[in-house]
Amino acid sequence: MRIIIAITGASGAIYGIRLLEILSDRQDIETYLVISPPAEEIIKVETDYDPSYVKSLATRYFDSNDLTAPIASGSFLFDAMVIIPCSMKTLSAIAHGYSSNLITRAAEVTLKEKRKLILVPRETPLSAIHLENMLKLAKIGVVILPACPGFYHLPKKITDLIDFIVGKVLDQLDIEHDLYKRWSGLMLP
Repeated sequence: MRIIIAITGASGAIYGIRLLEILSDRQDIETYLVISPPAEEIIKVETDYDPSYVKSLATRYFDSNDLTAPIASGSFLFDAMVIIPCSMKTLSAIAHGYSSNLITRAAEVTLKEKRKLILVPRETPLSAIHLENMLKLAKIGVVILPACPGFYHLPKKITDLIDFIVGKVLDQLDIEHDLYKRWSGLMLP
């Protein structure tokens, strides 16, 4: 399986990092990573990781301005693209067909080739414009997976909340995992 992963300049870069960590352990999955310049700064501010570590988790890394990268072409075969976290700027660009960098171009390719596109927006509150852009994309089959963790698995640490969202992304990719305990119904006394 080949997956394009993009980390954009929204808070929550740890979601993308954790997804890469999980996928880097899988021999049957290739990851193609793009990190926006604002995301590189957010990684430094919000996490204990260096962007070079994050890049090392991917099968291949591409600069966000490299529009000659293979992932900028529909002839490059891949299965899905995940933008995690997805800034509202990136979401808006995708919704309006504005491909000004490799992330938005790869998303455009994903859409035109009818491959799975998963966006993990991390913004709150949401404006009517944000919601309209999400609805526009959802209507054409884009998976909008907000970074809103559940609590039924009784998280004990922040990593449990991160793993919940990453697990939901893996579910959308049909990749088995055990990152959180699945809901099995209410067990009343």
